[in-house]
Formats: sequence, C-alpha cells, structure tokens
Amino acid sequence: MRGNSATRSTLAAGLALVFLLPFVVLVLQAFADSWTAPALLPQEFGLRGFRDGFAGGGAGAALVRSLQVALVVTVLSLVIAWPAARVIGERRLRHPGPVILLLAVPVLISPFAIGTGLTGWFVRLGLTDSVEGLILGHLIFSLPYAILVLSTGFGSGLRHSEEMAASIGLGSFRRLLMVTFPEVRPTLSVAALLAFLVSWSQYGSSLAISGGSPTLPVVLLPFVGSDAQVAAALSILFLAPAIVALALAGRAGHFR
Repeated sequence: MRGNSATRSTLAAGLALVFLLPFVVLVLQAFADSWTAPALLPQEFGLRGFRDGFAGGGAGAALVRSLQVALVVTVLSLVIAWPAARVIGERRLRHPGPVILLLAVPVLISPFAIGTGLTGWFVRLGLTDSVEGLILGHLIFSLPYAILVLSTGFGSGLRHSEEMAASIGLGSFRRLLMVTFPEVRPTLSVAALLAFLVSWSQYGSSLAISGGSPTLPVVLLPFVGSDAQVAAALSILFLAPAIVALALAGRAGHFR
C-alpha cells in the first residue's frame, strides 16, 4: 500500500511539473529584460514587456474591449441558449440530428472565413470596428457551445421535479429559482465558461470583423514572432481572465 501511495505521489508530482513548467518559463520570459544563451535563467529582470505592450501595442484598450465583449457574449449566449437547449434536452424535436448539425457548422468552419463572410454585411449595417460588431460575431461561435452543453442539463428528471414543485403550489418563478436553477447550475456553469472562453480566444473573426478595434488576441499575435518578452507579458494578461473564469465556474458548479 505504501508503495502504491508513493507511486501515485510521484506520478502526481511529475504531471504537475509537466503542466507547470511551461507557465514558469512564460513568467520568466515576461520579466526577462535580458536572457541570452546558454544561461538557464534571465540575466536581468524588468517590466519592459508590459511597458511596450501597453504603450506601443495598445494592450490596455484591447484587454478592456475583450473583457466587455466576452462578458456580454456570455450573458447573451446563456439567455438565448436556454429555451433552445431545453427543447433539445427534453427531446421535443422529432429529428434533432439536422438541428445539432446546423449548430455545429460555426465550430467546423474557420472563424476567419466566417468573419470575412460577415464583414460585408457588417459594413452595410455600420457594425465594423465596433464593440457591437464583435459581440454579434463572437455570438455566432459561442452560442452553439452554450446550446449543446446546456441541453445536457435538461431531461425527464428535471421535468419531474418541476411537476412535483408545481403540485405543491410553487409558481413558475419560484420553481425556476428553487428547482430549475439548482438542478442545472453545474451545467449552466460549464456553458458559461465555454461561452466566455470561446469569445475571449477569438482571433480570426475579431481580425476580420473589427481589425481597427482589436481585441487582446489580435494585439498579442504579431509579437509572437517579433518580441518574445512582450508576447509572454501579453500572454499572462490573456491567461489571467481565463483562469479566473475557470475558478468561478468551478465554484458556481461545486466541482470537486
């Protein structure tokens, strides 16, 4: 038993090292004002990566814009997905296959291709280079994830619980708060997390729809090949909200 425990501990430590090592290197690169071979660690630490990213790259405005768009897209995705997910989850459709295939189309096609196709329409509507255009563009990609994931939270068990609540006199609003939301909360948390991450990480559609008002991925990518320190610094900014969203989704869904 002790041997098995030691093996599991060693394996867990090894896996943790494998997953954490890239992040350690990323943090070192972000603060490495000077790091030349063959040194294993930077010779000089500083904040040049963040200064140049915010000053020349416009990372501050892009970060705020990305957060605004991702949060609004998340809320809209959940609101719009709720009734559609309920219909699919409760198997009310006679032939759900074509509907699910249609929902998967934005996932299968290149975001840049879809964004390019939407650009002409957005120009006519005056939505290019605007937050509203980004929200609509990102919603095309986030909504299918929200619908498909959220649909797994609805089923005969939830319907039975709601019917029992109605039989003892609970109104529709109280049933929603006391029965439906608690039942679907874990699934709702996952759907919200995916909707946020899909919007947050959009590059191709953001570049095609709103290149003049870039999001953080659009600002970050050019630095990957030109300035590794700035790219690493902006990558930390990119990862931070995603990690916070993951923690909040876990807490809301009571994941263990």
